[in-house]
Amino acid sequence: MHISAKADYATRALLELAREPDRPLTCEAIASSQEIPFRFLKSVVGELRRAGLVRSQRGCEGGYWLGRPAGEIALLDVVRAIDGDVITLRGESLDGLDYPGPAAALPEVWRRIEAEATAVLGGLTLTALLPEAARARASSGAEVS
Repeated sequence: MHISAKADYATRALLELAREPDRPLTCEAIASSQEIPFRFLKSVVGELRRAGLVRSQRGCEGGYWLGRPAGEIALLDVVRAIDGDVITLRGESLDGLDYPGPAAALPEVWRRIEAEATAVLGGLTLTALLPEAARARASSGAEVS
């Protein structure tokens, strides 16, 4: 499994937003706090917005908020929004992978690994990853409109 820089940065940005759900954050603030290159983060946040994981507002009071509560955003949602498939083989999906002869059992191993990774990522929400003090804020955060 390869965890892309984009998926890592996206998760870190979402955790910043989850930490303070009642106020918007700018890309500049997120990039500075998480030591993420600003230009790279801008494109990642755009993908998160298109996936509905963040929402934005322009203007001096603007910025980014989570698109839904932190407890409803699993790491699997982030990985799929940014990278698509959890695991690929040479950039291709594992669906339909078939090898001949003595390697015939190998595709099932790759699919089992993918299933396990999917289970782990699907079982962890942003809230679960937040420090204890921030969990309460994320749980009682502003309603998402």
